[in-house]
Amino acid sequence: MSYLSQPTHLEALRLRIISQIAEILENQTHTQRYAIGLSELNHNMHQEIVSKLVAAMATMATDDSAAMIAMIPTISQVIDTCSRLDQSLDLLFRQRSQQWASSDQHIQNLMIEFNQTLLELSSVLIEKDLLERQSRVLERIILSHEHISQWKEFVQEILADFYAIFPFNFFYIAFAEANGLSLYLYYLGQCSDEVRAQARGLLSQQMLQSIGLPADSALDIEEFNIQCGAEIKTKTDLNIRMISVPVPDHSPNLAGLLGVAYAAENNLSAQEASVIRAILAVMVMVVGSSKVLSRTLLELEYYAVHDPLTGLHNRRQFNDILHYEIGRSERHKHEFSVLMLDLDDFKDINDSYGHPTGDTALCAIADALLEHTRNGDLCARIGGDEFAIILTETGPEGARVVAENVSRALREMAITSSQGNRFHLTVSIGVSSYPIDGQTIDTLLEGVDAAMYKAKDMGKDSVCTFDATETRVSIRETRDNAENLREALKEGRIIPYYQSIVNCQSGELFAFETLARLKSPTGETTSAAMFIETIDKYGLARELDLAMINNSFAAKRACMDANRPEANAKIFINLSVQEIQGRGILGYAEELCQKLELPPESIVFELLERDAIGDMTNMRRFLTNLRRKGFAFALDDFGTGYNSFHYLRELRFEYVKIDGAFVRNILTSKVDYALVHNLSRLCQDIDILTVAEFVENQEIWEALKDMGINYAQGYHIGMPLPEMKQTLKNR
Repeated sequence: MSYLSQPTHLEALRLRIISQIAEILENQTHTQRYAIGLSELNHNMHQEIVSKLVAAMATMATDDSAAMIAMIPTISQVIDTCSRLDQSLDLLFRQRSQQWASSDQHIQNLMIEFNQTLLELSSVLIEKDLLERQSRVLERIILSHEHISQWKEFVQEILADFYAIFPFNFFYIAFAEANGLSLYLYYLGQCSDEVRAQARGLLSQQMLQSIGLPADSALDIEEFNIQCGAEIKTKTDLNIRMISVPVPDHSPNLAGLLGVAYAAENNLSAQEASVIRAILAVMVMVVGSSKVLSRTLLELEYYAVHDPLTGLHNRRQFNDILHYEIGRSERHKHEFSVLMLDLDDFKDINDSYGHPTGDTALCAIADALLEHTRNGDLCARIGGDEFAIILTETGPEGARVVAENVSRALREMAITSSQGNRFHLTVSIGVSSYPIDGQTIDTLLEGVDAAMYKAKDMGKDSVCTFDATETRVSIRETRDNAENLREALKEGRIIPYYQSIVNCQSGELFAFETLARLKSPTGETTSAAMFIETIDKYGLARELDLAMINNSFAAKRACMDANRPEANAKIFINLSVQEIQGRGILGYAEELCQKLELPPESIVFELLERDAIGDMTNMRRFLTNLRRKGFAFALDDFGTGYNSFHYLRELRFEYVKIDGAFVRNILTSKVDYALVHNLSRLCQDIDILTVAEFVENQEIWEALKDMGINYAQGYHIGMPLPEMKQTLKNR
């Protein structure tokens, strides 16, 4: 039987032409037979005439009549002519018979060739009705968000229309998954349990073999029944024929098959198979794309709320759950707590063992957090090495217990690098609880963040709870101050004030130190001591350095242009510690000196001792570059470090500025006096000039003179002023 209808108009044409040619052949046969009969009749008549003529001649011969004798030649000619006529007719009929035979063969060959051509056409051409039904099926195959998310149900919608073209019994979709084979079976019509079992077994085996999976792979089978076909009768040996198409190669990480199966004895025609494969080719693209997109959507939904490395929830989900938990706890009058965890010195792990090892450590920490929390709690990775935990229905005491357990577990956990090195990590944990420490997201996070930084300040590897009595204003003010300072730098409201540095022996002006002052929009000024920590914390030090350099260089150029005596004074400019790491400030200062025609030797850059000694390698490079450009260097707050004398040996400075904490007490403290005196003598011996800070009265100045200190500055020498101007007379 044939499942798809043949193109009837081509079949009718073929039969009609064959019938006509057959009629022609039949007529030709009749004509040939008639001609043969006519030829035989003519031959017989000739024979009769000849016989009669022969008899007449014989008769005339016996009468011995002269007339008769005279007729003999003529009669002989007639007889001869009749004989030749018979021969000619025989030749004519033989040639006509040959022509008929040849024509008959040509017509037969033509009929065979024409019949074959029409059969071939009928096998490749599809009638209009079939095309329309195929189009209706394909029109239903349209991707949409609903079809992608519910692609298994989408397939059922298509199969009913597909069945109208080809009444198959089974439709199957198979995908190779990480844990085996996922097989989706659709039954078209009623099937007994026995038929289902046979079909399931045969199809699953075939799918495993076709996709290249082991025969013992795990099977995950889903079955669907579509009520649009006839019942499949139970057979001892179900003969299932299959038509499959593979999932296209361009579907990433997806191997599979899609096809139809039918239990029938007859084979499909080429036309039927062509139509089925055309529909399956479209369906496999749609189903494969839907599967890929569905999987991608699930991954996107997962990673929208999870950290891709550790699998913990991410910051977005943490904030959402925190907001939900505040509302829930408010309604039910519950407590809950938030833990903020920051790994101690985690950067050293990445630097020492590499980022892959660091990632391994983060995953191990995530596992430890899950192990020490309940199912109802939420663990999140909210930053590079920062984690957070929401402990539902847990007060401050319970939260601290959990924090201590987590801290101890991480401290005791050994992690092995890819090189085989074992190392341990510690964590600083802050704890904040609702409602005692805050009743909004902002206050809770602000509190737990402050508690975590307090744990850092206490020496790391510790747990701190947020004290609600501690003011939050300082935290907010620090951030607000940072933004105000940022705006002030943009608006040019952080300006240098200049404090005189004089020769300690003669009292003559030697230099000015630039001191940063913040000028408010209303005109008030604020000392740098009030904002320098905020400048450093929020990365504004470079902008401050540039502002001081630009303004002080311009002020010196103005003094030079006005031929003022202050034009010969040097300028001491403070730099941030980051500048020794090659941020290009010296190159900028050099270009500005050239532009303003300032002598580089009149510029002295100074750095705090605790900052300068923190990076000896970069410090040496920085000093070499500084002197190559013609600048000088002063070490500020000298004497405050534990190894000050060691650094005098390792590094060379033009100036050291003795910390004012020693200078201001030299008249009342024998220790401070001895320290300053010995520092002065030491620097004289190694050719380093000294500058004493915090000279607040004449007696201190006189004592510094006696010690041999080179230069002095302080409120007794001169107050910081917004312009380069000496206010103290020589003494």
